[in-house]
Amino acid sequence: ARERTTGFVSNREGVDPRLAAYTSTQAHSSLEKAIRVAGIGSDRLRTIDVDDTFAMIPEALDAAIRADLDAGLIPTFVSATVGTTSSTAIDPLRAIGEICHRHGVWLHVDAALAGTAALLPEMRWIHDGLELADSYVFNPHKWMLTNFDCTAFFVADRSVLIRTLSILPEYLRNKASESGEVFDYRDWHLPLGRRFRALKLWFVIRHYGVEGLQAIVREHLRLAQEFAGWVVDDPEFELAAPVPLNLICFRHRGGDERNEAIMNRLNASGRLFLTHTRLDGKFTLRMSIGQTHTEERHVRRAWELIRETAGLV
Repeated sequence: ARERTTGFVSNREGVDPRLAAYTSTQAHSSLEKAIRVAGIGSDRLRTIDVDDTFAMIPEALDAAIRADLDAGLIPTFVSATVGTTSSTAIDPLRAIGEICHRHGVWLHVDAALAGTAALLPEMRWIHDGLELADSYVFNPHKWMLTNFDCTAFFVADRSVLIRTLSILPEYLRNKASESGEVFDYRDWHLPLGRRFRALKLWFVIRHYGVEGLQAIVREHLRLAQEFAGWVVDDPEFELAAPVPLNLICFRHRGGDERNEAIMNRLNASGRLFLTHTRLDGKFTLRMSIGQTHTEERHVRRAWELIRETAGLV
């Protein structure tokens, strides 16, 4: 109704022309959709440059915020990413968080895929500075062996969320909520009702146990490093990005058309499925290792198929 009434202008320009939001050029597309729905408008979503690892540059964020302040705008929201969709780049949370605190801006952290890696003590460096965030999400359905959909959502100060979303007609009043005996999550999100998503996550944790989940994630990380090593050792291929997690971004040195042909032929074969992105403007193949029962023999065979297919196109 809002968009029809405004001639589909407010999606771009927002409802309040003073508010501004910030994220990196590598952030997930859902971020722009959220900014539209929130009424900030995609015209005032600042996409911040990234470094050679595709992580947000804190100095560029600070400069963008200062420029908007000088222009009379109100910096409102920053979204940092731990494990970007294209390449699993990890934004420097501590530096970004310090900037947000200095300017009084809300910091959200999107760790949709990568949050699962923090099951491992040796991987918790990805969350360095997370204590500076106002909100955080990760998706157990992406890498924590849980069926879709299941998102874990955390806030540093729930009172802000509840104050924003709480509407309490008489028919919703009850003693348990009013006494504080239970948390009433109707005030934590837009819908009034919700499915019991936590149950399936509970079953996953009960079935595998923490050590079982850790073993699987650790093996995925090992296999990703092994695959990356095969790419580096092959003169016809190259890595397109660092491999901090379970996603390998790589490409054949033969150029965009050849890489796209390799992917299309592999995907049509039904034996392997690759996705793609563009990094530094170049067509890039993406190999994700995260299935529950993936073994080294599967990953090795996938690499063999990729090399065989590259020789046929």
